Amino acid sequence: MAVLDELSGFEFEDVMEDVFRNLGYEDVRQASRTADEGRDITMVEVVDGTRRGIVVECKHTETVGRPVVQKLHSAIATFDHDGPKRGMVVTTGRFTGPAREYAERLDRTDDPYPIQLVDGRDLREIADEVGLDLYNGRIEILCDETFRPFDPARGIDAPVREAFRDVENVAPDELPDPHVQATFEPVVVISARTNAVFETSVGVIHRLDETTTFVVHAGRTRPRILDDDVGRLVTDNLRRTIELEETALEEVFDTVEVDRFGQTETEYKSWAVDRLRDRHTTTVTYTGDNNVTYEKTCEPRQSDVSVQSITPIYLPEVRQTTRLQQYSYAYEYYAAGPSRLPIEDGIHRCVHCDADSAASLTYCDNCGSINCEAHIRTERLEGEPVCTGCAVTERFALATKYFYDEANLEAFREEYEVMPLHRKAMENVPLAAGAVVSVLLVVLVGLVATGVL
Repeated sequence: MAVLDELSGFEFEDVMEDVFRNLGYEDVRQASRTADEGRDITMVEVVDGTRRGIVVECKHTETVGRPVVQKLHSAIATFDHDGPKRGMVVTTGRFTGPAREYAERLDRTDDPYPIQLVDGRDLREIADEVGLDLYNGRIEILCDETFRPFDPARGIDAPVREAFRDVENVAPDELPDPHVQATFEPVVVISARTNAVFETSVGVIHRLDETTTFVVHAGRTRPRILDDDVGRLVTDNLRRTIELEETALEEVFDTVEVDRFGQTETEYKSWAVDRLRDRHTTTVTYTGDNNVTYEKTCEPRQSDVSVQSITPIYLPEVRQTTRLQQYSYAYEYYAAGPSRLPIEDGIHRCVHCDADSAASLTYCDNCGSINCEAHIRTERLEGEPVCTGCAVTERFALATKYFYDEANLEAFREEYEVMPLHRKAMENVPLAAGAVVSVLLVVLVGLVATGVL
């Protein structure tokens, strides 16, 4: 099977645009179609601080002769670039002897517009570097970089123990080790520039020059732009990555899952271009030479949008589950080293009413529940917190008392039986206080009635 055999000439040019971008060239874009229906690629390389413009001719043919190279030499001279320039001819086939001799002569004579020749054999070497599938022309996403799934200076379970510090009656450092699952989610960061000018007979009516960055979930479903907070987490830490080594990670996490990238780089590029064309399409009102008002829909062309970079990265999604007696508490977040963004917080939530905005939360050591103020009481015998869900209750002096279990309730019954009356009354302080006030009022009324007061 020949290299890229099933692609059309235009599809081959699309592929080479992606290849050059992956090789590190800047401002890679396809120019408008030329008279011979070709679409040259223009781009910029930076060498020792000097920006050199490059004009590329793509030929999806078995052989390329000298006339193609000569024609490109003329095109370089007219290429609008402020600085040195050179050319490149890329083919899936081979170059004839005269074509190679012409390019070599330009190099020997220090011609201001040298031309590099890249044939099918060279493309095979490039393919290994950028992950190009030579037979279907797709740039497969090859990624072995991830953000750190935890801060090595603090340990893997530091986030969940920190979260428990807001809960009363629990010692975070004495918690059992949580079950920790790490899922590495595929993400691509796409940077693209839209540069378009719209003109009519009256001149320029609309102009665009804007660079946009997308942070996209790149799983097997349709590309999805991540929330702004997640996007910032990714872009702020884009230079702080480590190598994704599943074997090493499996020694740290209980479960490790690595989701694969669902589409090719070429498909993400096409998605971004289409999205930006839709985003920037607008209707402009302008006045013609005849003082008549017109409306024109300004839609950027495909060639007006150039994808500057597509950066793949894995974003760790960490889920820590802590089992405390009858309850399990999940704490899930996106991680980028010491930075993290919570996704699910099952710790700061009452197990009875699901309230997650309570002023305070208290742990019940009797059953393992976390409770808001409405669902926590003080155990009568032990004086420790107990939740309304597990407590055994009984009324004493018309007041409900809460106990860990039947044994504690029975122990208090026996204690209550031998209490003096005034102590029994104190089991219901509001009632006892009310009784005292009532007695005082009766005495006061009697004194007034008898004339003592």
